[in-house]
Amino acid sequence: MRRGGRFLDTRPLRGSRPFRALWVGTSASQFGGQIATVAVLAQVWELTRSPVATGAIGLATGLPMVLFGLIGGTLADVLDRRAVVLAATAGQLLASAGLCAQALAGNRSVVLLLVLTAANTAGAALGAPARRTLPVRLLPADQVAAGLALNNLSFQAAMLAGPALAGVVVARWDFATAYAAQAGAVAVALLAVAHLPAVRPEGGEARSDRRRAGRGGWRIVLRRPTLWGSMATDLSATLLAMPVALFPLVNEARFGGSPRTLGLFLSAVAVGGIAAGLFSGTVTRLRRGGLVQLIAAGVWGVALAGFGLAGALWPAFGCLAVAGAADTVSVVTRGALVQLETPDAYRGRVSSMEHVIGVAGPELGNLRGGLLASVTSAPFSLVAGGLTAALAVAAVAAVNAPLRAYRTPPRAPADSGADVPEPNASDPAAPEPGTPGARASR
Repeated sequence: MRRGGRFLDTRPLRGSRPFRALWVGTSASQFGGQIATVAVLAQVWELTRSPVATGAIGLATGLPMVLFGLIGGTLADVLDRRAVVLAATAGQLLASAGLCAQALAGNRSVVLLLVLTAANTAGAALGAPARRTLPVRLLPADQVAAGLALNNLSFQAAMLAGPALAGVVVARWDFATAYAAQAGAVAVALLAVAHLPAVRPEGGEARSDRRRAGRGGWRIVLRRPTLWGSMATDLSATLLAMPVALFPLVNEARFGGSPRTLGLFLSAVAVGGIAAGLFSGTVTRLRRGGLVQLIAAGVWGVALAGFGLAGALWPAFGCLAVAGAADTVSVVTRGALVQLETPDAYRGRVSSMEHVIGVAGPELGNLRGGLLASVTSAPFSLVAGGLTAALAVAAVAAVNAPLRAYRTPPRAPADSGADVPEPNASDPAAPEPGTPGARASR
């Protein structure tokens, strides 16, 4: 490894102008999304003073996220992906303008606010699968993980700073200013996407056999152990060990119930994620992406079990920071593996499946944790969930040798950083060629 390789790998930003534009736009959109999330929550609460109404925000965002995410996956495999992201971002901009307009007009209808929120989420979800497929087409194979690490770092930064910035904006000015800030961020994202080259899906099936579009995505995932293993690893970690719903209970039982402490729980996770991102050069240069994901997912489960056992505040923060770092490593390696192992003609649909798992897994995991805690206790739910997740990940590793042996394809000698070769792209049911590492060794 070259000197400095253990720190953040910035080769994608330095070497690819299109990726640089994509990263700037995605980062702006993420910050804007965090501002809008806090503004919507605060406005709904101001209008209703009802926890049921604030809970309805989850319904207004969750349903469009899943439905339009699946639709966006199909569109990404039959249309120019840049055009899909451009249209979806334009829809987001219109919804953001609508949110700003209703705040300026003094809207008192929570239904209208939730409808506009759902439209905003639908635009983001529609473009999400196509956006996920862009780094692998804009970067050499050996830089895809580094590009995803940069995206994840900007997401973690948005999670850490976005809500605080939104609180300041709403408190100092008003809701309309917050929504205007989001609209401005989405406009930056729109301009960034407009500077990307056309990214049309490769492979004839994507254009000529649309009737099999939905089935094609599932078939290729089920037939390739690296894909279903990577997704099963992520689902095991989030479904069995998602801690956010238990934070208030743990805070009340062990740390006095202060809202400041509750907020620090979330900040600790984000700090761990940012730290892992800043030192991600070590991880993104490793070619054993499947093994790295398995280890990181196992560490996530064990760290959350440690959080459940922690009796003092600083050990609890430490466990959450470790969990956040492990989650970042797992997300980056999984994202790179899924994109590199999926033939380009199916990347949109497979990305939409990854998107749905990423959305549904944490939500169902929070529900599972809350239900178990209601009949036992929050610490028991955390410890049992974390250890069970680690065991489930170990089981995936035990039965999935191709995932354990997976190696990132090396940069080809004449690789210009454009597209990655796609073996077997015409047959979604084709098994992985030869031995588990055959694609990497070519």
